[in-house]
Amino acid sequence: MRPPPTSDAPLGSPLFLLNLKAYPDALGEGAHRFGRLLERASARTGVAAAIAPSAPDLGRLAVELTIPVLAQHADALSPGARTGSMIAEAIRASGGKGSILNHSERPHDVRTIGAAVDRLRSVGLVSVVCARDVETARRLAEFHPPYLAIEPPELIGGDRSVSTARPEVVAGTVRAVRAVSPSTHVLCGAGIHDRRDVALALELGSEGVLVASAVVCAPRPSDVLRDLFEGFRPARR
Repeated sequence: MRPPPTSDAPLGSPLFLLNLKAYPDALGEGAHRFGRLLERASARTGVAAAIAPSAPDLGRLAVELTIPVLAQHADALSPGARTGSMIAEAIRASGGKGSILNHSERPHDVRTIGAAVDRLRSVGLVSVVCARDVETARRLAEFHPPYLAIEPPELIGGDRSVSTARPEVVAGTVRAVRAVSPSTHVLCGAGIHDRRDVALALELGSEGVLVASAVVCAPRPSDVLRDLFEGFRPARR
């Protein structure tokens, strides 16, 4: 078993992590616009925030934003003849602070996840590892990632959040991860839409949320961000 890392909440806690995926309105200038909106929301509320843009936008946003910028994926590979790969050193060189790993839209096997966590850690980068259920979260916690996001795939992009539809999954994940890796911070993802979803996720023991379509696909993203950040209000008291 790997030793736990020494850093604690390197991106902040509670954390609002926005994954832009590859939605057309969140590419290029769109990615910049979402980054500025998120940056302002974080500054206004005092809640830590980070953003994960599409790979071509990572370097620009890392330079222009004050909030941390993450890759959406990282390969467990060393530098070299790696055409098309996203390696830890490339993320760091672009100014990125880390990467999401094992999202349901870009899954890894367990050994590869562990190797990717180690590769990122070896160059001083943060990993946010996604898990589909409590048992998977327990296994992945053995790699001691700084953050672990619970995201049942069937709820991603849907109308109900995991904190509302399956609160036992969030609470169970928090207990399972803390038993294995107390230094890992659990995030709640999948279907987070409004302040009530955020507040419930925090009540269940998570230390932030991972959000995508609720913001990126909204007609007025700034309004949605304002509402979602209101869900952190009890945690700021």
